[in-house]
Amino acid sequence: MIVVALNENQVIIEFIRVGAYVKVSAVDPVTRVEVSIVGNPASGEATLKRTALRKLRYVLEKRNK
Repeated sequence: MIVVALNENQVIIEFIRVGAYVKVSAVDPVTRVEVSIVGNPASGEATLKRTALRKLRYVLEKRNK
């Protein structure tokens, strides 16, 4: 599990290997919103993390409209 910053809040990032793929979950502990992506482990941890954070940011923005 990795904790990274998103604005002033912290986000929990979890990587789970599922067969030939990796499931990456990102959770905003303040709002308890969780998103997941599935990707190729060859993409690299940084790319998978960035994609999950981008999806979380998108979902949070949609909720605030």
